[in-house]
Amino acid sequence: MQREQKSRLILAVLAPFLLLAAQAVSAEIFKYRDANGRLHFTDRQLSGDYALVWRSAGSKLVKQRSAIDRLKRNRSRFTPLIKRVAELTSLHPALLHAVIRAESAYNPKAVSSAGAVGLMQLMPATAAQYGVKDLTNPDENVRAGSLYLKKQLEHFKDLSLALAAYNAGGSAVRRYGNTIPPFPETQRYVRKVLNFYRQNSKDQIY
Repeated sequence: MQREQKSRLILAVLAPFLLLAAQAVSAEIFKYRDANGRLHFTDRQLSGDYALVWRSAGSKLVKQRSAIDRLKRNRSRFTPLIKRVAELTSLHPALLHAVIRAESAYNPKAVSSAGAVGLMQLMPATAAQYGVKDLTNPDENVRAGSLYLKKQLEHFKDLSLALAAYNAGGSAVRRYGNTIPPFPETQRYVRKVLNFYRQNSKDQIY
């Protein structure tokens, strides 16, 4: 009986915080037991030995929604450029959208740990071959990246192999007998771009 009364008391204390959490989408609740054995609850971690007892999933959902909204805004922003470059290179715009999404999520200032830069994550040496002066310039970056991708397509005559070459280099594809190299990153990359490409074609994202 005492245990049930204690549980009801804790629920009664927590109820206002849970209601606020539901309204605020994301929240945390901390508890602290003082020297007299009394429990204290707060939605902020104050000084003292406060322990986290509950956290909503809202903060993660808010971040996910924010990322999706940002991706959609940037996709719309660069769609006219992608269309122009697709016409120039005779590549399908849905494919270029897929590569850009996989490479940088439409962030023109993205920089990888390997030093690849921009929307299509060009390495400086590759960019120099196509006369790129500013790797973060969307026009230069997408034009050079598309020409490089087209070069891989013309050489390997297979989209999966061309994407593998774009990611790992043409020499790696040739070294493994014109197959997708057994690199987990490259294999994930090819699957991701192909999935985005199919999705873009289905949703008519051109």
